[in-house]
Amino acid sequence: MVDHSGWRLGIASSPIHHGEILQGVFPHEGGLIRGLVTLPCTLYKAHATFMPAPGSELTVSPAWKTKALRAAELTIAALAPAGGRPVGGHLELSSDVPLCRGFGSSTSDVLAAIWAVKDAFTGSLPPEEVARLAVQAELASDSLMFEESSVLFAQREGQVIEDFGYRMPPLRVLGFGSRPHADGQGVDTLAFPPARYDDAETRSFAELQARLREAIQTKDVALVGAVATASTEINQRHLPIPGLDRIRQIVRETGAVGVQAAHSGDIAGILFDRDDPDVGARTEHAQDLLHGTGIHEQWIFTTGD
Repeated sequence: MVDHSGWRLGIASSPIHHGEILQGVFPHEGGLIRGLVTLPCTLYKAHATFMPAPGSELTVSPAWKTKALRAAELTIAALAPAGGRPVGGHLELSSDVPLCRGFGSSTSDVLAAIWAVKDAFTGSLPPEEVARLAVQAELASDSLMFEESSVLFAQREGQVIEDFGYRMPPLRVLGFGSRPHADGQGVDTLAFPPARYDDAETRSFAELQARLREAIQTKDVALVGAVATASTEINQRHLPIPGLDRIRQIVRETGAVGVQAAHSGDIAGILFDRDDPDVGARTEHAQDLLHGTGIHEQWIFTTGD
């Protein structure tokens, strides 16, 4: 419920993701549904402020952030009492998230907008409701709104296929631009068609779901890496990573646990156990080997508490 006397400037920030640990189609309610498991990332953020105002006019800056504007509109409708006075206002967004790379720039804008409106009205929105609003605003969404545990998320329906109950075990990620000749321009993620999986791939995804469940619940970093690698290999038929065989060789040579990718972007990452005493030296070795293959766009971040 919106208390008009309690309006205030709403402020919120949203994290990003670094592609996926797993993405495919999964058994659900007697059929198959597209789903993904997001890899959280700390490199960039989207920030939003929202100042509500009487009346129906709702504006956004920058003006091209129309999905975030739609998210704010939907959130106002969700929080406002039926039959109450119209509510508008101004949404201001700022973000350092690179576009069209697989970092989830659109979802981060949308989430920041939803959370800023919620903050302005001191309202309450559970993650499941935030997910519904995000998908309504942008047609497909990542699962960044679920901050307390890892979920297998139906990105086009906005619903949780499975909640694994815990966060992803801690990883150090050596990220890189997976298509070095693209000059960092990325992939048009909105235009990229959803992958069409064959029967063997579909069966594999059910097995990978079970393996990831075990990995997260037992905090088995190596098994997380194996699932991510398998998902990346399946993705090769749909959006290939050049030189993946060499990258997998680097994984083996440096003692990394696996490789992951943005399944509709141009970034990927070599995964290490964050708590391995030798993780620093392993990461530096992998950086040198990537440079040797011509991959110079690199970055490092960690996940977990």
